Amino acid sequence: MRAKKPWVIIQARMGSIRLPGKVMKPLLNKPVLWHVVNRASKAGQAAGVIVATTLKNEDDVIDCFCKNSGFPIFRGSDGDVLDRYYQCATTYQISDIVRITADCPLHDPSVVDEVIGEYLRSDCDYVTNVLKYTYPDGLDVEVFSFNALEQVWRSAKLPFEREHVTTYLRNNKRFKIKNVYAPKKYPAYRLTLDSFEDYQFISKIYEAFGRDQFSLDEVVEFLEKRPDLLKIKQFT
Repeated sequence: MRAKKPWVIIQARMGSIRLPGKVMKPLLNKPVLWHVVNRASKAGQAAGVIVATTLKNEDDVIDCFCKNSGFPIFRGSDGDVLDRYYQCATTYQISDIVRITADCPLHDPSVVDEVIGEYLRSDCDYVTNVLKYTYPDGLDVEVFSFNALEQVWRSAKLPFEREHVTTYLRNNKRFKIKNVYAPKKYPAYRLTLDSFEDYQFISKIYEAFGRDQFSLDEVVEFLEKRPDLLKIKQFT
């Protein structure tokens, strides 16, 4: 069993083709990024949270916001997100990393804890809940060792592998990997933020609860009672 808790590194940037600036759009008068950091910070198995953004001028707003909020911040490559994670982990001297993206403002810290807990109990290089989706999209968690990250950083060559961080790791048999499955069956909801319709949908959920903390189960129960909101996302 591993002794140290891993650090969450949340990748965030203003550039988005479908919804520019989405990570700074307001939910209950606070940016989406604040909610993602806040929710990840509630995971008891995590040592802390770092935001990793890019060196582009447009991401100065993220840098400023994090510094004003007291959130640890790292700035690195835009397109080579793998390098951004590696340099961030190296700078902060992190031995184990949790990867979460900033477009998941409905994340549940208990799900983060579940995946981290499995990683800490195992001897795996990589533990996740995305090899086979049993949680709704938007609850993605990946946990991996710095040693595995460094091997991937040195070996991955394709642009797709550099952009998506863990693609090479998941597809290479040298690494020991494991998937975490949800304890019960969830609807195939898509709870991530990519488009304006997603933003409308997520905003309605936050407005309905009127608070920044609520669980995945509460969201599912709420949506089952509000089929009108499901039409925004065209769920089937």
